[in-house]
Amino acid sequence: MSELSVFEITKRWPAQNPDRIQLYSLPTPNGVKASIMLEETGLPYEAHLVSFGSDDQMTPEFLSLNPNNKIPAMIDPDGPGGKPMPLWESGAILIYLAEKTGKFMSTDPVARYECLQWLMFQMGGVGPMFGQLGHFYKFAAEKITDLYPTDRYMSEAKRLLGVLDDRLSDRDFIMGGDYTIADIATAPWVRTLTNTYDAGDDLDLNGFENVVDWCNRILSRPAVKKGLNMPPRR
Repeated sequence: MSELSVFEITKRWPAQNPDRIQLYSLPTPNGVKASIMLEETGLPYEAHLVSFGSDDQMTPEFLSLNPNNKIPAMIDPDGPGGKPMPLWESGAILIYLAEKTGKFMSTDPVARYECLQWLMFQMGGVGPMFGQLGHFYKFAAEKITDLYPTDRYMSEAKRLLGVLDDRLSDRDFIMGGDYTIADIATAPWVRTLTNTYDAGDDLDLNGFENVVDWCNRILSRPAVKKGLNMPPRR
Protein backbone atom coordinates (compact mmCIF):
# COMPACT_ATOMS: atom_id res chain seq x y z
CA MET A 1 0.00 0.00 0.00
CA SER A 2 1.15 3.55 -0.66
CA GLU A 3 1.99 5.99 2.10
CA LEU A 4 -0.91 8.27 3.08
CA SER A 5 1.16 10.87 4.89
CA VAL A 6 1.61 12.78 1.62
CA PHE A 7 -2.02 13.85 1.97
CA GLU A 8 -2.30 17.06 3.99
CA ILE A 9 -5.59 15.96 5.53
CA THR A 10 -3.86 13.18 7.46
CA LYS A 11 -2.02 15.79 9.54
CA ARG A 12 -5.31 16.82 11.14
CA TRP A 13 -6.85 13.35 11.06
CA PRO A 14 -3.95 10.87 11.33
CA ALA A 15 -4.52 7.40 9.91
CA GLN A 16 -4.32 4.81 12.64
CA ASN A 17 -4.69 2.07 10.04
CA PRO A 18 -3.17 3.45 6.82
CA ASP A 19 -3.97 0.27 4.91
CA ARG A 20 -7.70 0.99 5.31
CA ILE A 21 -9.98 3.39 3.48
CA GLN A 22 -9.95 6.72 5.27
CA LEU A 23 -13.42 8.28 5.51
CA TYR A 24 -13.88 11.92 6.52
CA SER A 25 -17.51 12.48 7.29
CA LEU A 26 -20.38 13.27 9.62
CA PRO A 27 -23.63 11.29 10.06
CA THR A 28 -25.81 13.50 7.87
CA PRO A 29 -27.98 12.20 4.99
CA ASN A 30 -25.12 12.76 2.57
CA GLY A 31 -22.40 11.59 4.91
CA VAL A 32 -24.00 8.27 5.77
CA LYS A 33 -24.26 7.26 2.13
CA ALA A 34 -20.53 6.51 2.22
CA SER A 35 -20.49 4.82 5.63
CA ILE A 36 -23.51 2.65 4.78
CA MET A 37 -21.87 1.59 1.52
CA LEU A 38 -18.63 0.77 3.30
CA GLU A 39 -20.51 -1.28 5.90
CA GLU A 40 -22.52 -3.08 3.21
CA THR A 41 -19.45 -3.97 1.14
CA GLY A 42 -17.42 -5.04 4.15
CA LEU A 43 -14.41 -2.98 3.09
CA PRO A 44 -12.19 -2.11 6.06
CA TYR A 45 -12.29 1.59 6.77
CA GLU A 46 -11.41 4.17 9.36
CA ALA A 47 -13.93 6.93 10.03
CA HIS A 48 -12.86 10.44 11.01
CA LEU A 49 -15.43 12.90 12.34
CA VAL A 50 -15.54 16.22 10.50
CA SER A 51 -17.29 18.50 12.97
CA PHE A 52 -19.33 21.33 11.48
CA GLY A 53 -19.53 22.83 14.95
CA SER A 54 -15.78 23.34 14.84
CA ASP A 55 -15.79 24.31 11.15
CA ASP A 56 -13.53 21.36 10.41
CA GLN A 57 -14.75 21.40 6.82
CA MET A 58 -13.24 24.86 6.34
CA THR A 59 -9.75 23.98 7.52
CA PRO A 60 -6.84 23.94 5.04
CA GLU A 61 -6.33 20.24 5.72
CA PHE A 62 -9.88 19.30 4.76
CA LEU A 63 -9.93 21.66 1.80
CA SER A 64 -6.76 20.01 0.51
CA LEU A 65 -8.86 16.90 -0.12
CA ASN A 66 -12.21 18.50 -0.93
CA PRO A 67 -12.05 22.10 -2.17
CA ASN A 68 -15.86 22.23 -2.02
CA ASN A 69 -15.76 21.91 1.81
CA LYS A 70 -18.50 19.25 1.94
CA ILE A 71 -18.67 15.78 3.43
CA PRO A 72 -18.12 12.94 2.77
CA ALA A 73 -14.63 12.64 1.37
CA MET A 74 -12.28 9.69 1.45
CA ILE A 75 -8.92 8.24 0.48
CA ASP A 76 -8.62 4.65 -0.69
CA PRO A 77 -4.97 3.62 -0.14
CA ASP A 78 -5.46 0.78 -2.60
CA GLY A 79 -6.94 2.63 -5.54
CA PRO A 80 -6.54 1.96 -9.27
CA GLY A 81 -3.09 0.62 -10.01
CA GLY A 82 -2.45 0.20 -6.28
CA LYS A 83 -2.11 3.95 -5.84
CA PRO A 84 -4.07 6.06 -3.32
CA MET A 85 -7.40 7.32 -4.65
CA PRO A 86 -8.69 10.58 -3.10
CA LEU A 87 -12.37 11.19 -3.76
CA TRP A 88 -15.22 13.46 -2.75
CA GLU A 89 -18.92 13.87 -3.64
CA SER A 90 -21.15 11.15 -2.20
CA GLY A 91 -22.47 9.96 -5.56
CA ALA A 92 -18.98 9.55 -6.96
CA ILE A 93 -17.93 7.65 -3.84
CA LEU A 94 -20.89 5.26 -4.19
CA ILE A 95 -20.10 4.56 -7.84
CA TYR A 96 -16.41 4.06 -7.09
CA LEU A 97 -17.06 1.62 -4.25
CA ALA A 98 -19.66 -0.27 -6.29
CA GLU A 99 -17.18 -0.70 -9.14
CA LYS A 100 -14.31 -1.54 -6.81
CA THR A 101 -16.24 -4.35 -5.12
CA GLY A 102 -18.63 -5.42 -7.88
CA LYS A 103 -21.51 -4.95 -5.46
CA PHE A 104 -24.77 -2.98 -5.43
CA MET A 105 -24.69 -1.90 -9.07
CA SER A 106 -25.18 -4.18 -12.05
CA THR A 107 -22.43 -4.56 -14.62
CA ASP A 108 -25.05 -5.03 -17.33
CA PRO A 109 -24.92 -1.74 -19.29
CA VAL A 110 -28.68 -1.19 -19.42
CA ALA A 111 -29.25 -1.95 -15.73
CA ARG A 112 -26.15 0.04 -14.77
CA TYR A 113 -27.35 3.20 -16.47
CA GLU A 114 -30.85 2.75 -15.09
CA CYS A 115 -29.34 2.56 -11.61
CA LEU A 116 -27.21 5.62 -12.29
CA GLN A 117 -30.22 7.62 -13.44
CA TRP A 118 -31.98 6.93 -10.13
CA LEU A 119 -28.80 7.84 -8.28
CA MET A 120 -28.82 11.14 -10.19
CA PHE A 121 -32.52 11.54 -9.25
CA GLN A 122 -31.37 11.56 -5.65
CA MET A 123 -28.31 13.72 -6.23
CA GLY A 124 -30.06 16.36 -8.33
CA GLY A 125 -33.57 16.21 -6.89
CA VAL A 126 -34.23 14.44 -3.61
CA GLY A 127 -31.13 15.67 -1.77
CA PRO A 128 -31.19 19.35 -2.73
CA MET A 129 -34.97 19.73 -2.50
CA PHE A 130 -35.38 17.86 0.78
CA GLY A 131 -32.42 19.81 2.16
CA GLN A 132 -34.00 23.14 1.25
CA LEU A 133 -37.27 22.01 2.80
CA GLY A 134 -35.44 21.22 6.01
CA HIS A 135 -33.77 24.61 6.02
CA PHE A 136 -36.94 26.66 5.59
CA TYR A 137 -39.35 24.36 7.44
CA LYS A 138 -37.19 23.55 10.48
CA PHE A 139 -33.92 25.39 10.87
CA ALA A 140 -34.87 28.87 9.58
CA ALA A 141 -38.57 28.72 10.47
CA GLU A 142 -38.33 31.63 12.92
CA LYS A 143 -36.75 33.86 10.27
CA ILE A 144 -39.37 33.21 7.61
CA THR A 145 -41.83 36.06 7.01
CA ASP A 146 -42.96 34.83 3.60
CA LEU A 147 -44.31 31.28 3.32
CA TYR A 148 -43.41 31.04 -0.37
CA PRO A 149 -40.06 29.20 0.05
CA THR A 150 -41.49 26.73 2.56
CA ASP A 151 -44.52 26.06 0.38
CA ARG A 152 -42.34 25.72 -2.71
CA TYR A 153 -40.06 23.07 -1.23
CA MET A 154 -42.92 21.29 0.53
CA SER A 155 -44.67 20.97 -2.83
CA GLU A 156 -41.52 19.80 -4.59
CA ALA A 157 -40.76 17.26 -1.85
CA LYS A 158 -44.26 15.81 -2.25
CA ARG A 159 -43.80 15.62 -6.00
CA LEU A 160 -40.51 13.76 -5.65
CA LEU A 161 -42.02 11.40 -3.08
CA GLY A 162 -44.79 10.70 -5.58
CA VAL A 163 -42.27 9.82 -8.29
CA LEU A 164 -40.49 7.45 -5.90
CA ASP A 165 -43.77 5.98 -4.65
CA ASP A 166 -44.85 5.16 -8.22
CA ARG A 167 -41.48 3.56 -8.90
CA LEU A 168 -41.83 1.35 -5.83
CA SER A 169 -45.43 0.32 -6.51
CA ASP A 170 -44.44 -3.09 -7.86
CA ARG A 171 -40.93 -3.64 -6.51
CA ASP A 172 -39.04 -4.06 -3.25
CA PHE A 173 -36.16 -1.78 -4.24
CA ILE A 174 -35.66 1.04 -6.70
CA MET A 175 -34.09 -1.33 -9.21
CA GLY A 176 -36.59 -4.11 -8.58
CA GLY A 177 -35.35 -7.15 -6.69
CA ASP A 178 -31.80 -5.86 -6.31
CA TYR A 179 -30.70 -3.54 -3.53
CA THR A 180 -28.34 -0.95 -5.06
CA ILE A 181 -26.54 2.32 -4.54
CA ALA A 182 -29.75 4.08 -5.63
CA ASP A 183 -31.43 2.79 -2.45
CA ILE A 184 -28.39 3.55 -0.31
CA ALA A 185 -28.34 7.14 -1.57
CA THR A 186 -32.05 7.85 -1.25
CA ALA A 187 -33.25 6.19 1.95
CA PRO A 188 -31.26 8.42 4.35
CA TRP A 189 -32.92 11.49 2.82
CA VAL A 190 -36.40 10.04 3.26
CA ARG A 191 -35.51 9.13 6.84
CA THR A 192 -34.42 12.68 7.63
CA LEU A 193 -37.84 14.10 6.69
CA THR A 194 -39.13 12.74 9.99
CA ASN A 195 -35.98 11.98 11.94
CA THR A 196 -34.54 15.49 11.65
CA TYR A 197 -37.00 17.83 9.95
CA ASP A 198 -40.19 16.69 11.76
CA ALA A 199 -42.03 17.28 8.49
CA GLY A 200 -43.74 13.90 8.12
CA ASP A 201 -47.23 15.07 9.04
CA ASP A 202 -47.27 18.14 6.80
CA LEU A 203 -45.88 16.06 3.95
CA ASP A 204 -48.47 13.34 4.60
CA LEU A 205 -45.53 10.97 4.38
CA ASN A 206 -47.58 7.97 5.49
CA GLY A 207 -49.71 8.52 2.41
CA PHE A 208 -46.73 7.42 0.34
CA GLU A 209 -47.08 3.84 1.54
CA ASN A 210 -44.66 2.30 -0.92
CA VAL A 211 -41.94 4.77 0.07
CA VAL A 212 -42.50 4.19 3.79
CA ASP A 213 -42.41 0.39 3.43
CA TRP A 214 -39.29 0.57 1.25
CA CYS A 215 -37.51 2.95 3.62
CA ASN A 216 -38.29 0.74 6.63
CA ARG A 217 -36.95 -2.22 4.65
CA ILE A 218 -33.67 -0.38 4.07
CA LEU A 219 -33.35 0.92 7.62
CA SER A 220 -33.78 -2.58 9.07
CA ARG A 221 -30.56 -3.79 7.43
CA PRO A 222 -27.76 -4.29 10.02
CA ALA A 223 -25.16 -2.52 7.86
CA VAL A 224 -27.48 0.46 7.43
CA LYS A 225 -28.12 0.70 11.16
CA LYS A 226 -24.38 0.81 11.81
CA GLY A 227 -23.59 3.12 8.90
CA LEU A 228 -26.17 5.68 10.05
CA ASN A 229 -24.03 6.37 13.11
CA MET A 230 -20.60 6.51 11.49
CA PRO A 231 -18.46 8.23 12.37
CA PRO A 232 -19.85 8.52 15.91
CA ARG A 233 -20.59 12.05 17.06
CA ARG A 234 -18.55 13.09 20.07
